[in-house]
Amino acid sequence: MDDRANVAAVLEEYLAGKTPVYAVEFRMRCKDGRYKYILARGMVVSRDGAGNALRMIGTHTDISERKQLEQKLQLAASVFTHAREGIMIIGTDGVIIDVNEAFSLITGYSREEAIGRFPRFLHSGRHDPSFYADMWQQLVEKGHWYGEIWNRRKTGEIYAQMESISSIRDAAGNISQYVSLFSDITTLKEHEKQLEHIAHFDALTGLPNRILLADRLRQAIVQAQRNGDILAIVYLDLDGFKAINDSYGHEAGDRLLTAISARMKQALREGDTLARIGGDEFVAVLPELADADSSIPLLERLLTAASDPADCGDLMFNVSASLGVTFYPQTEEVDADQLLRQADQAMYQAKLAGKNCVCRFDADQDSYIRTRHESLNRIGQAMLGREFVLYYQPKVNLRSGALVGAEALIRWHHPEKGLLPPSEFLAVVEDHPLAVEIGEWVIDSVLTQIQIWHEAGLRIPVSVNIGARQLQQKDFVERLRQLLVAHPEVAADCLELEVLETSAIEDIGHVSNVIYACKELGIAFALDDFGTGYSSLTYLKRLPVAMLKIDRSFVCDMLDDPDDLSILNGVISLAAAFGKQVIAEGVETEKHGELLLQLGCELAQGYGIAKPMPAAAMFDWYQQWRAKA
Repeated sequence: MDDRANVAAVLEEYLAGKTPVYAVEFRMRCKDGRYKYILARGMVVSRDGAGNALRMIGTHTDISERKQLEQKLQLAASVFTHAREGIMIIGTDGVIIDVNEAFSLITGYSREEAIGRFPRFLHSGRHDPSFYADMWQQLVEKGHWYGEIWNRRKTGEIYAQMESISSIRDAAGNISQYVSLFSDITTLKEHEKQLEHIAHFDALTGLPNRILLADRLRQAIVQAQRNGDILAIVYLDLDGFKAINDSYGHEAGDRLLTAISARMKQALREGDTLARIGGDEFVAVLPELADADSSIPLLERLLTAASDPADCGDLMFNVSASLGVTFYPQTEEVDADQLLRQADQAMYQAKLAGKNCVCRFDADQDSYIRTRHESLNRIGQAMLGREFVLYYQPKVNLRSGALVGAEALIRWHHPEKGLLPPSEFLAVVEDHPLAVEIGEWVIDSVLTQIQIWHEAGLRIPVSVNIGARQLQQKDFVERLRQLLVAHPEVAADCLELEVLETSAIEDIGHVSNVIYACKELGIAFALDDFGTGYSSLTYLKRLPVAMLKIDRSFVCDMLDDPDDLSILNGVISLAAAFGKQVIAEGVETEKHGELLLQLGCELAQGYGIAKPMPAAAMFDWYQQWRAKA
């Protein structure tokens, strides 16, 4: 038994008559190795003639649960007393029941001054009533609240604290008190503010730096979009600053930059932003302009502020500035980085124009040149990176339900933008050698896929769209022959070529010869988007195509537009008169299909039948289609 010595001492004192009762608490180790707290009580019931105890009776009571509760209470009291965090105990009526010493150290209010009051005497006035209403709502619903709050010390000083409030419930589950723990984070908030200033402002001039400029510019763009006004972005570079830096040293250069920065800032309006982005380069953001001409007075003031002599102690410096300006919004959507690059480019033009002047960025001209060049480079990278994929849209016979073929449609699996349709990139390469390279890749990939499908038991012809530039190549037929030779197991009649009507009539003689040559190879042609070009009977006579594809614009609206319905009826009759098959694109609903059958058009494709899908999905779709058909 532990605590043996203490028990023996207490017993000895009792037996010696030094204490009126025998009662002692001690720990006892149980058989399983655990300890229990025991309260022993006893009394002498028999003594000999000399007064010595002969017999005692008593009880041993297990008081382990009580001791654990006492320890918890002692621990809680110790935490309450010695915690560095301020603690408030608040009743359900919102009145403070008790506070600890740290509360007084933080707030300046003594325990006596706080008890019995509502905590609102600490309010700083920085939070509106809705803030406290939301706090209490969370306490009621969730049982706790945590966040930053600004309070006021007894001295009147406003300070920041991080506070956590929790609901305390009794055995019945009812809220009995609220406990608030908080710590003073004012120093931390001031440090954050200092770090934020360092992170967002230039140390020399005090102007916003590149990071804050980016944020201000984004806000200005949003504001211009919302209000429908004009935003000017000005890129400014000092002329001759390097010579001063080299001749007089960086200290003199810094004084010059500080002086000119202050003047330029004064030259602008209150809502404008002037930022230093490095060296002697500045950017001004001028929002809320009625039009581009409204910026002229501001630009002139900036030039004057930079060009006037600058008094830098015992030295007088005279420099000028070259300004480039661009405006937002533009015909094409541009982001903040693009606007800065445009203004920078215009500033460079101002340098070339003799300095000390303003040049405006020509967005229309630059957009076309830059966008096309960048897009061509990126598309070339996509070819090398194998980012292009083919999707396939089934063609069916509406009457029999048979799958009669598929059209191969290119997609760009862009790493950042996701899956892009051909309208996003094919127009860029239309007059570029990349158009031929992409076109030949499509044919080669289709021939490979046809062979895979054939081996799996799916035997359907696949059509490929041929662009005008590829079709105009003198060696088009020979290149096509080489691609077929590279796939000896694929019959030529499994490949169909589609050419736009508008492309075919640009050089009808050449296109006609190409079609005849392809027919000798066993490859049939279809005239795509029929009805959008001239649709002359002469063209139909001279172009030996096997099929006409009715443009989807006529098919989609034929249920509501009598003119489109008449065009459809005429094209179908025309095809029949010339002995050509006809297929309708853009079949979106069953009603479209039913009306096409009534008009005599049995072949169709469109979202109402199937959307373009990866090659691997064709089998599952085909099984489902056959089950429905």
